[in-house]
Amino acid sequence: MLSITAFLFFTIVTVLVRAAPVPNPALITVTDTVTLYSTVYKPNLIVQPSTSTTPTTSTTSTSKVTTTTPTTTSTTKTTSTTSSVSSSSSSPVPTASSARYVFAHHMVGNTYPYKVADWLADIQKAYAAGIDGFALNMGIDSWQSARVADAYTAAAQSGTPFKLFISFDMTSLGCSSPADAANLRSYITTYANHPNQFKYSSSGTPKPFASTFSGENCNFGQGSYTAGWQTQFYQPLTNGGPGVSFWPSFFVDPATLGSQQFTDGAFAWNSGWPTQLTTGSLSTNSESGRTSLASQVGDGSMDSQYLNALKGSGKGYLAAISPWFFTHYSPQTYNKNWIYLADDHLYAKRWETVIANRNQIPIAEIITWNDYGESHYIGPIEGAQPNSQAWVDGFDHTGWLAITSYYAKAFKTGVYPTISKDQVVLYARPHPRDANSPDPVARPTNYQLVSDTLWAVVLASAPSTVTITTSPTTSQSFSVPAGVSKLSVPLVGGNTMRATVTRGSHTFADTGANSFVFNANPPSYNFNAYVVASP
Repeated sequence: MLSITAFLFFTIVTVLVRAAPVPNPALITVTDTVTLYSTVYKPNLIVQPSTSTTPTTSTTSTSKVTTTTPTTTSTTKTTSTTSSVSSSSSSPVPTASSARYVFAHHMVGNTYPYKVADWLADIQKAYAAGIDGFALNMGIDSWQSARVADAYTAAAQSGTPFKLFISFDMTSLGCSSPADAANLRSYITTYANHPNQFKYSSSGTPKPFASTFSGENCNFGQGSYTAGWQTQFYQPLTNGGPGVSFWPSFFVDPATLGSQQFTDGAFAWNSGWPTQLTTGSLSTNSESGRTSLASQVGDGSMDSQYLNALKGSGKGYLAAISPWFFTHYSPQTYNKNWIYLADDHLYAKRWETVIANRNQIPIAEIITWNDYGESHYIGPIEGAQPNSQAWVDGFDHTGWLAITSYYAKAFKTGVYPTISKDQVVLYARPHPRDANSPDPVARPTNYQLVSDTLWAVVLASAPSTVTITTSPTTSQSFSVPAGVSKLSVPLVGGNTMRATVTRGSHTFADTGANSFVFNANPPSYNFNAYVVASP
């Protein structure tokens, strides 16, 4: 997470984002058809819901994943990999009491030049993609309070039920004194009765929702972080105040979260990526070694830790979903230079894990709408970048909104929607993994995990042929069913990207020509994703 002025954040986060390794199940072969539960990759993960959680209809019994092993790469059109996710339309629609919500993390620190109109544009674009609201990451800058006010004004003007809540960035905000806690409380009381403030309760009267990034080092002048949050933040809001539904992201042992007296839920920030995977996870520095890690991409290993910890406590669980992670700051600036593995269709697979377990996950949060410095933005590139232009400019990610819309609807309803419009989304890094560059900043840590691959997600309204072209003489064709298919083709230096969806002689989707070139001699190391989608 990165805002334009968050100078103190970066060395802290390198400690916060590590997790323990998980087992490596075998990959699915051509003959396998498995039930999507926690995901097909870890079907035995899930714990039973707590008795205080209202059960909802899961897609477990109807949602299937079929995977076909690729055959060959050719300079002519050949039938190759086809992966599909399908869902039966007979799944019951959840009741109102089991409502599910999708939020996107919005970095207020990257909105210095924003006006109300800019917030309104973001809200309208997000709402059109099935996002219910923004988690407003609030930092220490004095001007950020005005941008938060503008966001609430824009939400009210939007004519939509779009909701907002504050996510306090505790790596930025002060938290050493009772006065610091009073500052946080003021945001809750200010917006508690705003019509676009998100309120939540699993039972009883909904209360203003709030979250954090970090906060386990904050004691607000008390003897411990738990005493600080309980006596200086939570209790004053609860006793005579508007109340609060508090779901922080504390980077502590999940086993300690269920007994906390000042929280109503927990947010597992790092569940959005396979943070446990490092170069040490590779059995061999080879394509087979990299392929063996695919089963851990998008899995629910961290979800399981949190759900087990919260079981029986009456607290809710907020899951993270993210499409990418790459940051490339030098030691002389923010000293952040690493990736998390986002190959193997991380975004789609993570969504599928969360959807399969929606009976235990009332809220999902996309990381992020606009954190450019870490390359996981799904919104347009605008506002004020945190000195990330070198790897962000020209790398639009809004093509991922098509994927967001499909999966957000499935998460909220419990049924994968019928696709009426054919679409295809392509994405890839801009240069080979092992390319050399004169960049004074080294390749990012863990770069060895990635493959030189073009990833595709296809939304097909009917059985179709998808043709992916990477050069004037190289293309591959895939027969895909109706529904979502996850495809990939290898890339070599000089390759481009384009894809079409056809049935018979008719073309129903085409990404069109674009500026992407897989550059074998890049001027700098850039492990961001270039994303393009058909209209």
